[in-house]
Formats: sequence, C-alpha cells, structure tokens
Amino acid sequence: MRHNILEGKTTRFVAAEPASCPKLTRGKFQYDYGDEAGYTPLLPMFTLGHNFAPANIHAGGLRYHGAGVIVSQLLKDKLMEAVDIEQLESFESGCLFAQAEGIIPAPESCHAIAAAIREAKVCIETGEERVILFNLSGHGLIDMASYDKYLAGDLINYSLTDESIQKNLDKIGDVLWRHQQDYELPTGTAARQPIHASGGDYQAATVQQDSTLG
Repeated sequence: MRHNILEGKTTRFVAAEPASCPKLTRGKFQYDYGDEAGYTPLLPMFTLGHNFAPANIHAGGLRYHGAGVIVSQLLKDKLMEAVDIEQLESFESGCLFAQAEGIIPAPESCHAIAAAIREAKVCIETGEERVILFNLSGHGLIDMASYDKYLAGDLINYSLTDESIQKNLDKIGDVLWRHQQDYELPTGTAARQPIHASGGDYQAATVQQDSTLG
C-alpha cells in the first residue's frame, strides 16, 4: 500500500467479511465503542453499532460489530475495498482449497479464499493476467464440526435487512449525544482527542493488477 501511495502502484487491497456481519460493506463510518458495554474510548470505525447481535455463523472471529481503526480509515479513504461473502460460499471455497492444497483453512480464512476465487474467475472471463495473493490466517483443525455441518447440508446463509442495520446505527447517535453531555467541557477548554485503538477482525485478500509484485 505504501508503494500505491508514494509510487503510483496499482495493487488492489480487498477485505473480505461475512455477509451476516457486514460492517465494512454496509456499516457506517463514525465513532462507536469497541465493546458492547461501552468501556472503551470512542473509536472511529466502520460499525454496525456496538449493540449489534451477529448471527450464529461458524466464523466466530468475524462476529464483531466494527472494523479496526486503521482498516476503517483506509477504506474510507478509498485505499482499499471490501466485499461480503455468504457463509455457504465461504465453506465451498474452503473445501475447494483443502482438496487442492491439502490444508484445511479456518472458517474465517475461507472468506479470503472465496474473495481470491472470485478474482480468479474474473481473470478467466476477461483473459487478464493477475497475481492474486491472499492471507491464510489459520487452520480449521479445531473447528471440524463446522465442516461436518456444511457437508451435511445443515448450514444456511444469513441475511440482514437494511432496517435492522439502521436500527442499530440509530442507537449510536443516542450514545454519542449522551457521551457529549457527560463530558461537555467548559467554554474555552480545548477538547482532548479520543484515544484510538484497533478492534475487530477481518480477512484480507490482496489482488495485484500487473503481472509482477513490485
């Protein structure tokens, strides 16, 4: 990404997330708490609202209402992209990867694999050559039960309505208003900047547009 900014390179960076917890693709960039109880400082992030209750998907590490501060800012500044992946597509991609490479990926990592496969299919259709690099963040050996459920046909896709997402986002405005009232400073007092800390999780797939890793 440094080379993109300073040298005009055209590497695409794509964050892949579950469609059932789409903070980057359908969330809102604003200040929110990093935890449900509201103990953390207010953090600038793409969020679904700290009271958001995610579906019971089998990628537990991705069931978080917000994205990390740095990732959120990069997406806001259009230095990276984000895509959402349905649960069944992610497991299908994970099984394909296991058959091809002999490595059983973690359910979280399957989202990045699915995003990479999508990009590869685009190359097949267009005839374009690309170097596609993705992050395999972990193995799935401690979550084999989720693969059993997928192969048995017991998993489903979860979808969120715009209304349910907006309902949670509306609650953030109330929180920020109360926070402002609780910590309103005397006239003439310089406001202190909130402490920024990273939170959340995502899976990254990096797509190189030219044929060499510059």
